[in-house]
Amino acid sequence: MKKIIALVPMKGNSERVKNKNLRLFNGQPLYHVVVKELLKSKLISEIVINTDSENIKKDVNANFPSVKIVDRPVEIQGDFVPMNDIIGYDMSQTDGDVYIQTHSTSPLLKIATVDKALETFLASEACDSVFSVTRFQTRFYWEDGRPVNHNPKELLRTQDLPPVFEDNSNFYIFTKQSFKEADGKRIGIKPLMYPIDKLEAVDIDEPQDFIIAEGLYKILTENA
Repeated sequence: MKKIIALVPMKGNSERVKNKNLRLFNGQPLYHVVVKELLKSKLISEIVINTDSENIKKDVNANFPSVKIVDRPVEIQGDFVPMNDIIGYDMSQTDGDVYIQTHSTSPLLKIATVDKALETFLASEACDSVFSVTRFQTRFYWEDGRPVNHNPKELLRTQDLPPVFEDNSNFYIFTKQSFKEADGKRIGIKPLMYPIDKLEAVDIDEPQDFIIAEGLYKILTENA
């Protein structure tokens, strides 16, 4: 059986939502939601949190003793360090066959979705990586007003338009080999897009996203 490692990188400082990872979300630190889901996985062998924050480390040790902590070196700390550099370091510190990287900022992501995506990757010989996307069928325009996926002279029904897919950053599945062959990128040379539900794909990037995600989480968990 392949060893699957989940990577959850978390920095202490966040520009747009202050102290985002430890901010209370429905009564618990935000990152707890994702880690608790990952711990339910029937496929993931290990969870790794890469961080530069002593507060996050203390909280992880107190609440999730089975989670491995990787200290983020100074040279890959800061707001402008590419995520792929952090992933590359994490892989150098671990020994996994398959990696899935996700974010604490995706609190509506369900482990059933994660496991199905992993199963798809493991069963496929056609792709070297998988990444989650959100499917849209609506009229998009470039900044200069040019249409992206439709002809304004032909007002087709939106359901008849060609779909456009957004990399929603919920998760990426890859291997050390695919990462290397793609010149240090989590999306490989032969990637597979994995569409997920729009509600699950909600990502916290701005302060208003936190409010939206928390409200949806409360509604969905109450009705589960």
